[in-house]
Amino acid sequence: MDRHIQEAGRAALAADSDALAARLRDSLGTDVVLTGPETARYCSDWHGDVHSGAVAVLRPRDTAEVAACMRAAVALGLDVVPQGGNTGLVLGATPDAPAAQVVISLERMTRIRRIDADDFSAVVEAGAVLESFKDQVAQAGLFFPLALGAQGSCQIGGNVSTNAGGVNVLRYGMTRDLVLGLEVVLPDGTVFDGLSTLRKDNRGLDLKQLFIGAEGTLGIITAVSVKLLPRPEHVATALLALDSLPDAIELYRRARRQCCDLMSAFEFMPPLALTLAQEAIPDLQIPIQADHPAYVLMEISGSGLVDIDDLMARFLELAMEEGLVVDGVVAQSHAQAQNLWLIREGMNEGQAKRGKHLRTDVSVPLSKLADFVAEAEAAIAQDMPAAVCVSYGHVGDGNVHLNVLPDFAQGPDSLDAQILKSKKIVNAVLDRFQGSISAEHGIGRLKKPDFTARLPETRRRLLLAIKAAIDPEGVMNPGCQIDRT
Repeated sequence: MDRHIQEAGRAALAADSDALAARLRDSLGTDVVLTGPETARYCSDWHGDVHSGAVAVLRPRDTAEVAACMRAAVALGLDVVPQGGNTGLVLGATPDAPAAQVVISLERMTRIRRIDADDFSAVVEAGAVLESFKDQVAQAGLFFPLALGAQGSCQIGGNVSTNAGGVNVLRYGMTRDLVLGLEVVLPDGTVFDGLSTLRKDNRGLDLKQLFIGAEGTLGIITAVSVKLLPRPEHVATALLALDSLPDAIELYRRARRQCCDLMSAFEFMPPLALTLAQEAIPDLQIPIQADHPAYVLMEISGSGLVDIDDLMARFLELAMEEGLVVDGVVAQSHAQAQNLWLIREGMNEGQAKRGKHLRTDVSVPLSKLADFVAEAEAAIAQDMPAAVCVSYGHVGDGNVHLNVLPDFAQGPDSLDAQILKSKKIVNAVLDRFQGSISAEHGIGRLKKPDFTARLPETRRRLLLAIKAAIDPEGVMNPGCQIDRT
């Protein structure tokens, strides 16, 4: 195509976008509508790998304004991309049609409407930052167990929309297991009010479940009612060294039986994790040698009359006597425990610092986890000998992040091809193990091709029927999860 024709086309699109943005400002007010350079951070993914644009970013302050934004956008023929803290890893909240979409950000809707200590529940708006909400719940003597590396910036609405997992899943479940009710603005601008805090309510289909994990493809979650628990008064955290991943899984099996439901986290990491963490946080203290084949970060917690420290000590004494644990350290203070968790969190940042790489979020049956990691890493080593695997995850729920650092020496132009090749290798092994390509991150736009390629026809038909019933015009987050037809 002639360069002048291309430039004319871009100018026409820009003019149309400016006119649409002006009409949105007239309808919603200049305080709600952002355009121009201010929208850049809303139109890029968390890692900065993808940059796009939108006609405007709309920032409503309450549910009524969300409904007004929805009606205004649809009236102008625009599609809607809901966005929380924009910390997702699968491009679920990243617009991909700059001339045809608006982003509706929930970041101003941060109010905690109610914390009820007697009911062990809370009602919180979708834009509340997870860590801030957890802190306010703790001040009431209660505990919200969802725990993520991004909890300082991710938002409750996004957690629910993606059915976030995190490090406490094996004890408390996914986000879905913590939700009691939802308030949702639907594609036609009406509001579904299901903010019940009832634990038992068997009045037919549980409609809130349709929106949990839907990634904004059916509506915009504006408020959530959640379960709260007694705050753990005693927490024991240990970083342990082992001779292999199978030993780590055997240790988990024993911990699951001997520590029972008091075990709240059990994470495995390779030795490279410690190196990556120090690359990201140079002054990070690593209180254990970094030359063991496998590491486990384990936490047990409880309240009341349970002696958590004694339980951890007795459990580890037996494990070390039998040679299952070869080295380890138990945190003696809250600060030391936080330092141990920084190793787990810093590992992710260290990978990002090395450069663009494959990030996976897969799950297999727990009994097959060690075999899957061994086969997938061997397949990568055979076909991509200069690549480096970083396999870590949540042992108790079979979730593995088998990431692959490509051969950076080949240059930046080769990275996308290397990443695609490594993804195909990992997914081929995963298919043999009948695993899932997304354990906790969701599908978004990034994983949609792999998701749809593996989607059985009956499930696809049901998903499309639900989409057509709730969003018949297909205005909600098009391009995310599944196509309209």
